[in-house]
Amino acid sequence: MKFSAQEDVSAPIDQVFEALCDFEMFERQAMRRGAELQRVDPSAQLGVGMRWKVKYTTRGRKRDFDLELTQFDPTNQMLFAAKSSGLDATFTVDLLALSRNKTRLAVALEMKPLNLSARLLIQSLKLAKSNLTKKFKDRVADYAKNLGERLQSTSR
Repeated sequence: MKFSAQEDVSAPIDQVFEALCDFEMFERQAMRRGAELQRVDPSAQLGVGMRWKVKYTTRGRKRDFDLELTQFDPTNQMLFAAKSSGLDATFTVDLLALSRNKTRLAVALEMKPLNLSARLLIQSLKLAKSNLTKKFKDRVADYAKNLGERLQSTSR
């Protein structure tokens, strides 16, 4: 099952990429929403090999997964791989410079079930796919709008 969205951000591609690399900010946001995150890679370097252990509760069940940055092409792309006991997922962030001050942000999430319970979960998500796709696109649009506003206000 795949979700994807793309939005234009009113900021230069290097500034957008730099903001997307603020992983500490994303960690704080996830913790505010009730997730437990722990960075587990030994390096403090930004790039391939960054890893986190994530625990969160959804639909009354505690879920755990490992998240790893598997591809890192500065100012162009980041690819994250998430693995849990029954589900593999990839999260891709692509950037494309449309002009000097405009960047296209493309985000995709693909999930693949590995066992029967994960297949049932994916099947239930497929039943609500149109609603979930709308929420996904709305979240990406809100993020792109807020990011553009934030970057424009700091560059003045």
